[in-house]
Amino acid sequence: MFTKSRLKNIERIGLSTLLFVLFSVNSFAQCAMCRAALGGEENKAKAAAINDGIVYLMVIPYILVGALGYYIYRMKKKKQ
Repeated sequence: MFTKSRLKNIERIGLSTLLFVLFSVNSFAQCAMCRAALGGEENKAKAAAINDGIVYLMVIPYILVGALGYYIYRMKKKKQ
């Protein structure tokens, strides 16, 4: 079924993934300009707008890839 080397690779990948998840480091990856512009209590609306923009930019690629995957799925199903 599985060779010894294949099982070792699967174990290595699983262990690496587990360690990556368990020991991930939280980082504050905010540029100096954003930190200066959004720092303080008076800029809550501006910070919420920045966060909404980030979510918007993050979601668009997932929607495009999902639509492409669905299109390919439909194309293959139509051939069968």
